[in-house]
Amino acid sequence: MKRFSRFAVVVLWCGLLVAKAAWAEGGDTAAAQADHAFVQAAAKQDSEEIGKLLDADFTWTNAAGKTITRAEVVGSVPTSPMGDESAAKTEHRDYGQVVAIMSAREKIHVLRVWVKRGTNWRLLVYHEVSQAETAQSSTGTGVADCQNPCKTVPFQPKNESEQAVLASWQALETGVTNHDASGWSPHVDESFVTVSSSSDHPVFKPDRIATLNLQKQTGYPSAPAPLVSAQMFDFGTTIVMTCLHQPYHGKPIHVSRVWVKKNGQWLMAISFQTTIQREPAK
Repeated sequence: MKRFSRFAVVVLWCGLLVAKAAWAEGGDTAAAQADHAFVQAAAKQDSEEIGKLLDADFTWTNAAGKTITRAEVVGSVPTSPMGDESAAKTEHRDYGQVVAIMSAREKIHVLRVWVKRGTNWRLLVYHEVSQAETAQSSTGTGVADCQNPCKTVPFQPKNESEQAVLASWQALETGVTNHDASGWSPHVDESFVTVSSSSDHPVFKPDRIATLNLQKQTGYPSAPAPLVSAQMFDFGTTIVMTCLHQPYHGKPIHVSRVWVKKNGQWLMAISFQTTIQREPAK
């Protein structure tokens, strides 16, 4: 009996490992199934099937930074840069009522944010980033005083959670302005990743801390790009944030962020940033 119990435990443990591996590759969850259906429909440009999966507030941002609405996508499905994603590397992040799926192939990255509406999963954000072939300078923006977004922003929170996210974000950006990694870090999740048009690779939390420390040594000013507009979607312990920023120099940027609440603190977990190519540079 003792031998059978040990065997059963081993079988159960192996089963858990297999399940975990399955989730890492896409899993067998409702959100993963919906995402698979969307990817296949997008590859075929099947507007009827895609229309069944999109949230009412859905937006599609392509690699050139153009953002279109649900109605525009259903009317004319954009071409996905990765087709059916058979050659892409995919990461799933489960935040309860929100599931973020990130796909990548070479320099192309796609973020899809799924949200639970009742018993159904709907796609809220589709965001493409085409990363630079070579790294750009990370010394800073050349601006020392951060009013927007550190102290004031053109956005009015609708509830306490949105207000808390805004406060965390402003503290985070104040840390960026001051080259203060210790002030930035508490507002960022350990799994944090940012994917930007201006970078040649995804940047993780340790990478960003290293950059802040380097900027502190050089002392070059680096106030973040001011906020032009924002929208937040509240799902309890997760908030999806879409923004438009205008850097002090260059073209505007469309940004999609995912915030998660852990131990009472709102933390930024994902940031995808695409430069809007059709807009004039400032």
